[in-house]
Amino acid sequence: MGRRDAPKDGDRRVGRRALLIGGTAAAVGSAVLARDELARAWWRVPGVDKPRRPGEVDYAGARWVAASEANWRRADRPADYGIDRVVVHVTQGSFASAVQVFQDPEHGAAAHYIVRKDGRVTQMIRELDVAFHAGNRDYNERSVGIEHEGFVERPQDFTDEMYEASARLTARICARYGIAVDREHIVGHAEVPGTDHTDPGGDWDWDRYLRLVRRARTARA
Repeated sequence: MGRRDAPKDGDRRVGRRALLIGGTAAAVGSAVLARDELARAWWRVPGVDKPRRPGEVDYAGARWVAASEANWRRADRPADYGIDRVVVHVTQGSFASAVQVFQDPEHGAAAHYIVRKDGRVTQMIRELDVAFHAGNRDYNERSVGIEHEGFVERPQDFTDEMYEASARLTARICARYGIAVDREHIVGHAEVPGTDHTDPGGDWDWDRYLRLVRRARTARA
């Protein structure tokens, strides 16, 4: 879990890919790939009023539980901030305790998603918005944060159900924003510059996780 960022929008910038539309996708032979690319292109168009219906989620398998508005900043991603990272966290506690602190306005931090040991996914912040999860403003603006229920020193907390559910979620995020499935773009909280956190820890199986993400991405395509 990250530190509070200074919630200022003075340095908002438009990503270079914000003006992309579906031209590239139209040239792709596969109708499935073209449809996915067109969907992502629409999501990048600046000025598009992206839907914000109460309780709506970005990932179809997720349940919505809102984080405190003090723990995130409203944005229009990826039109204003390009998304090119997924940051993997571990809660260092139970699912219930993570929800409690993310709903606490004094906590100053929250992630977009929490994945439970049983594989259930909860979304607490829209991907459109900047969650204060990484302890680094630039990374917060460009990433989606995923918490995982458990403790870094308890590898048994990282269940098969958790790995598989998280991999499907990450695969969908990577497909939506064109993020490469590799260790440069899918990182641990401990790898964020300036952080003092150690999660997801040495027992998180990165080789297995990336293999599952790639499999889920391929299966969807």
